[in-house]
Amino acid sequence: MKHVVPLPPADAVPAIGDAPHNAIDRAFHATIGSLTGGLSPMGLATAWFDWGVHLAGSPAKQAELQEKAIANAGRALQAAITCPLPPQGEACACMANDKRFRDPQWQSAPFNILAQWFLLTEDWWDAATTGVLGVAPRHAQMTNFAARQTLDMLAPSNYAATNPVVLERTRDEAGQNLVRGFHNWLEDLSRMDDRPHPGAGFEVGETLATTPGEVVYRNRLIELIRYRPPTKTVLAEPLLIVPAWIMKYYILDLSAQNSLVRFLVDQGIEVWMVSWLNPQAEDADLGMEDYLRLGVFDALDAIERAVPGQRIHTAGYCLGGTLLSIAAAALARDKDTRIASLTLLAAQVDFTEAGEITLFIDDSQVAFLEDIMAEQGYLKSDQMAGAFQMLRSNDLIWSRTIREYLLGERGTMNDLMAWNADATRMPARMHSEYLRQLFLENRLALGRYKVGGAPVSIEDITVPIFAVGTEKDHVAPWQSVWKITHLANGEKTFVLTSGGHNAGIVSEPGHPRRHYRIGDVQGHAGEADQWQAGLTPVDGSWWPAWTEWLAGRSRGVRAVPDECNPLDTLCPAPGSYVFG
Repeated sequence: MKHVVPLPPADAVPAIGDAPHNAIDRAFHATIGSLTGGLSPMGLATAWFDWGVHLAGSPAKQAELQEKAIANAGRALQAAITCPLPPQGEACACMANDKRFRDPQWQSAPFNILAQWFLLTEDWWDAATTGVLGVAPRHAQMTNFAARQTLDMLAPSNYAATNPVVLERTRDEAGQNLVRGFHNWLEDLSRMDDRPHPGAGFEVGETLATTPGEVVYRNRLIELIRYRPPTKTVLAEPLLIVPAWIMKYYILDLSAQNSLVRFLVDQGIEVWMVSWLNPQAEDADLGMEDYLRLGVFDALDAIERAVPGQRIHTAGYCLGGTLLSIAAAALARDKDTRIASLTLLAAQVDFTEAGEITLFIDDSQVAFLEDIMAEQGYLKSDQMAGAFQMLRSNDLIWSRTIREYLLGERGTMNDLMAWNADATRMPARMHSEYLRQLFLENRLALGRYKVGGAPVSIEDITVPIFAVGTEKDHVAPWQSVWKITHLANGEKTFVLTSGGHNAGIVSEPGHPRRHYRIGDVQGHAGEADQWQAGLTPVDGSWWPAWTEWLAGRSRGVRAVPDECNPLDTLCPAPGSYVFG
């Protein structure tokens, strides 16, 4: 049954920056954005002003900070004397607990003094940007975050002259490490204007995304890939996977040994995968309705033509899970029963506690991004990645800078890193609607998000739900993913797995040091931490538990058809859109 979603009137959502008199402002903001990585300096300035004026009017807080500064200075002097002497005392404990200063060479003067002063300065600024009465909570978080980011940039470990490990390497190699580092920097610089690509030894269709399949449907936004299992029978219901358009789909089909797609088809599950178009300037007017209609509903219609009479298991990853939840709610609203189950992989439907990334999303920031996108037609991958990198700047920015540019070492590439380098863009209209309607206004969780001009509600979803959160997720914190259990009705199973946003999902059987918790959630769940405390971790991958869950909610098995008809094979997997 073809699901027709009437599009809203043309004036329901204003075009990005459509007022002619805004052209100068847009161009100005776009220029600033090229220097700030797409971040709005106006929003940060507002937060700093709020903090500054309230601190200026808080003499007791100022006195507390003065006392702390004097105490920290005394601790730093004490550490400078005691750290080099065995046994090292408590004054050096903070250095040992910070991986930037764990190398024994940091224990010798003057580097131990630099490290101690830096860590104590961090401690002081943390106290200065928290607990100031009257500051808006969001502004307090922003100033605290900005202070941490600034200090992380100024850490003595980031500079050759103040890093004893770099100095020793430079002496031992007569500066060749710096020569190699400069070469690495030039190499990275030369790639900035090129389309990001996986990397040496990792090629899409050759070493990545190699599970046999065929593209059987294509429209202007997606290619639909069908993977047929090598088994004689398959699970009765096919499985549609909707990845996020913020990423290339093959994160779920990396190398043969850690491909989720290959694992699923080996278990006798017929997998259908959406591969998104990487938008260009001419795609600027693609909106959330287009992604819903051309992405999810067209895929469901194509699968229904190929496998008539069968309901469809569905899974969505990250933004794809959010979109799939909207689709499931719209189908439930319209009494369309094609979906058999809904799996959400690190996906959010309620954005009230979406983690530190929300610090970058307010009216000022969204308006700033809209002006940038109005000039470009899309959000560039580096403008999008900058905010995510700052959430873990020590790991994703500064440690890499030290290793590759100061020590002259290129990190060993793996398939996940290669995929991460193959970034995508976001069309202007869609990204604006996503940020405003979901992040800023939280319409989906409030039952006010409209599909085809009418609101949808997550509460209408009654199909079985399998939701996966990851313990170290800085993009979609698992407590935020958990909120689906408060909103949806029907049977719900939640999984909390080790790892982060990507590594926790790409967690194949046999991967060392992996564990997960799994449990049914009765009714509208209570607190996430209570659920976690009541379950014992299970060693290994959560993938087999998911396939078992899918099998338990299926109508048995069916024979594998010999051909794809009535859908024609357009080209072999991985298709053409993945190379865009």
